[in-house]
Amino acid sequence: MEWTDRIGRRVKLRDLHVLLAVAQSGSMARAAERLAISKPVISKTISELEHALGVRLLDRTSVGVEPTAYGRAFLTCGTAVFDDLRRGVQEIEYLSDPTVGELRIGAATPLTVGLIPTVLARLTERFPRIVFHAVEADSPTLCRMLRERTIDLAVSRTGGSIFGDDFATDHVFEERLFVVAALDNPWSRRRKIELTELMDQPWTMPELDNVVGRLIVEGFRSAGMALPTARIVSNSMAVRMRLVATGRFLTLLPSSIVHFGANRLPLKILPVALPLRSQPAQIITLKDRMPNAIARLFVDELRVVTQPLRQDAAATAKGWRARASKRKVGRKAQVSG
Repeated sequence: MEWTDRIGRRVKLRDLHVLLAVAQSGSMARAAERLAISKPVISKTISELEHALGVRLLDRTSVGVEPTAYGRAFLTCGTAVFDDLRRGVQEIEYLSDPTVGELRIGAATPLTVGLIPTVLARLTERFPRIVFHAVEADSPTLCRMLRERTIDLAVSRTGGSIFGDDFATDHVFEERLFVVAALDNPWSRRRKIELTELMDQPWTMPELDNVVGRLIVEGFRSAGMALPTARIVSNSMAVRMRLVATGRFLTLLPSSIVHFGANRLPLKILPVALPLRSQPAQIITLKDRMPNAIARLFVDELRVVTQPLRQDAAATAKGWRARASKRKVGRKAQVSG
């Protein structure tokens, strides 16, 4: 009875919509203008909502309003409610016409250079009436956007589980790093190269205080090697690729860029083994969130497009196991001798 009398009959979706608009606008006046209703109506709606819940939802200040702790908790619930309603409508639309819909995707920077555009281009060719929104950000930002429900899914090289238990991850492929040079670089004519031969060459490298940088440092340190000295340091893939294309510089590029993005520039993978671990590229979604109907199309296409990367990784792993086995046999032969 308490729920029915106090909440069920007194809190309506319209009230929740008004509260969301006020919180997003930071002002009742701006919210009224946005919703095309009067400010007194906004004020009355918020007051009745606070009375029904028995707590203050907004703090009024001289510059506007901001949610209280109670308000933030209720807004989180409200965001989920409207998100589920929107997804329910999307599911109905998809069932009535699978060629129409909308999907909001977030991806980490390296994957947006070649992989994500490749997938989206293939999908829009097959489904010209589906609208895709793609944003580029780092993994923590992508996870925040998933929580805020501003994107439907994310594709990143860092597992979402490290940012909280409210995320689900689905492995797609292993992202590896390669040494690349321009086609007219003298090193591109070599069939076999030892990494030590390249240490004094002109390098352009990413910053070392991020995920990729730490992976590089860890790999070289585990192999007992010093890092190559970078002449130019930049986290911009475009900057590093352009520098390599001049024919002077070497750099490290992820397999997804080499496979899908570097074909626009005259670059070549050098035949040199790197002491670096691969990184899992994963689809990250928010647990217990109704799936977007169009997301299934995107995920299926992503797996088709990345199949060559999975095959290359499997072949590389097989080669490493074979070489390790030969080294082991060689050591045993030396001991026996």
